Amino acid sequence: MEELFSQFPLWVKSWIIFPLLIILARMCDVSLGTVRIILIAKGYKNIAPVIGFVEVLIWLVVVSQIMQNLDKVQYYFAFALGFALGTFIGIKIENRLSLGQVMVQVITNHDVTEFVNNLKQFNSNFTVIDAAGKFGPVKIILIIAQRHLLRETIKVIETSNRNFFYFIQDIRQVIGTLPGRKNPILYSLNPFQKKI
Repeated sequence: MEELFSQFPLWVKSWIIFPLLIILARMCDVSLGTVRIILIAKGYKNIAPVIGFVEVLIWLVVVSQIMQNLDKVQYYFAFALGFALGTFIGIKIENRLSLGQVMVQVITNHDVTEFVNNLKQFNSNFTVIDAAGKFGPVKIILIIAQRHLLRETIKVIETSNRNFFYFIQDIRQVIGTLPGRKNPILYSLNPFQKKI
């Protein structure tokens, strides 16, 4: 790699170019690692080995550069900074992909007729359960939604009644299919995903 940057003075290579390359490489491999771990946790195990291969390849190149230059402390800081930035970027990438499903649980003692009609129009999968709470009878509405539709689902909840109490949980696996749009990012990313 030294030959690529032979036209630069030694101090420029040592303090600017190589640390920046280490930061960029670590950002890439840690971002890939973060996404890979999140994909495994969400049940998308088929694409993880491919991501892992690229991740480790980048890591080996970076570590070999550092091992050849153990006396350069700036490389250690570049390595650590690249790790931190890569983790942050990996989480942002995963949030953009919006993979998987979520369950939204709405608990209310208000009338849910309009809300249920809105959910039907939105083509949501939901179940309404009669229950008892601390202050009397309540309705629990369980909604299973594809994660990339979560914002739209929350809009349906909030336009129906701003006083609804709700919380959101990630779901590791749903057996069967959900009506609605498929996540196009997932299917373009994972050629091994079974088409339903």
